[in-house]
Amino acid sequence: MLNRIILIGRLTRDPELRYTPQGVPVASFTLAVDRPFSNQQGQRETDFIDCVAWRKLGETVGNHLAKGRLVALEGRLQIRSYEAQDGTKRRVAEVIADSVRFLDRPKDGPTSSGPTDNTETEDVAFPDDLPF
Repeated sequence: MLNRIILIGRLTRDPELRYTPQGVPVASFTLAVDRPFSNQQGQRETDFIDCVAWRKLGETVGNHLAKGRLVALEGRLQIRSYEAQDGTKRRVAEVIADSVRFLDRPKDGPTSSGPTDNTETEDVAFPDDLPF
């Protein structure tokens, strides 16, 4: 069985960074992802996808991303149920992020050429002398 999702989109709001009672960081955010086709009126529709990042990745997302930033996210789909305050049962679909890659630079941030890749997994660096 396989449950993998890859998304590229923009944050619709600043991430919400919280901590569990045990002190585990968790960041919640929503990505706006354009559909790859146009509707009957010739317009592209957008999906708004709820995402969650845990632990160190959650802290990184919460501290370094903001509304409008372009990111690539890899993770898995999770469906969970909970009981609302009015007693009704609700179901929520969200993407649990395994890695988040920053694809642009902050508009008001430093202009230095620092790294823009922030993931929990280590990426392979490619030397400049590769023939392709």
